[in-house]
Amino acid sequence: MRALEAQLDGMLRPVAPPSELLLRLRGRIRFPERSVIVSRLRDWQTLMLVLGGALSGGLVVLTVARAFFHLVGRRHVG
Repeated sequence: MRALEAQLDGMLRPVAPPSELLLRLRGRIRFPERSVIVSRLRDWQTLMLVLGGALSGGLVVLTVARAFFHLVGRRHVG
């Protein structure tokens, strides 16, 4: 058992990514400034649109899940 653990310990060592890759990723990822985020949250029309979209999407997922459960449940009963 210890031989297996020693072998796995040697195989599963963390690998550091190349620094060039990290620099490219940092250049691509842009986080907005805090002021931009706050201004977007203060825009109530956009906020309502986002919340409405999220609620609508949740209701669609819930409806599809209930329909699927209803159809699968019917097959097992009959």
